[in-house]
Amino acid sequence: MLPLINALTALLNHWFAASLVALMTMLGIHVTHPSHPISNALTMQLIVMTLLLFFFIAARLSLSVEHPGTVQHTAEWIHEFVGNQAEQVIGHGYEKFLPFATTIGLFVLLCNCFGLLPGFETPTADPVAPLGIAILTFIYYNWHGVKAQGLLKYVKHFAGPIWWIAWLMFPIEVISHLARMMSLTIRLYANMLASDLITLVAFSLFPVVFPVLGLGLHFAVSLIQAYIFMLLGMIYLSMAVAHEDEASI
Repeated sequence: MLPLINALTALLNHWFAASLVALMTMLGIHVTHPSHPISNALTMQLIVMTLLLFFFIAARLSLSVEHPGTVQHTAEWIHEFVGNQAEQVIGHGYEKFLPFATTIGLFVLLCNCFGLLPGFETPTADPVAPLGIAILTFIYYNWHGVKAQGLLKYVKHFAGPIWWIAWLMFPIEVISHLARMMSLTIRLYANMLASDLITLVAFSLFPVVFPVLGLGLHFAVSLIQAYIFMLLGMIYLSMAVAHEDEASI
């Protein structure tokens, strides 16, 4: 399958490299490899996105009350699991955030699991992939915080409850929120990179028995890191949309 990924990456670069480089140059982003700005990691992320799109479409088209199929059962289990987590973390009104939380959780999980395939690197072991998801999560929860509380009230909570130290609390809170992107990125990137390295060592040194343990460990790490990423996104969202009276409870 690795030659197929390489071929898809080459094809995407052939079609979109010039346009992508022009766009990035216009945005002031330096492109290290103008001839092939699209990496295998990005190609694998696009594959994961396509798989998720087909899964959601199949789940929607196969909905049945009398004869639910495997796809529907799987979708219902995922919905129930994410819904229970969101209800506990976010509370009232959690339903409207389920599509985002579910998509983020599944996307990270499938990207993580790419490393289980022989010869493949994990897309989320490339720091660009976790950073992109972290930036999207950061924008999402702040946007909904502004929608729930209004711009002025949302910005005001960065200053803290005590007015005379607001000048100190405001920059600290801003830096703290920005650091969340770095925290989400490094946590996912570092864990998946370490898991990739452990799996590679297991295959290299003990090619008969220990690779099974290495793959099992990689799968466990994949599940845990996807869950943690989704859970932290929910926590940040719950704090952003909570009003002062709710946050004080």
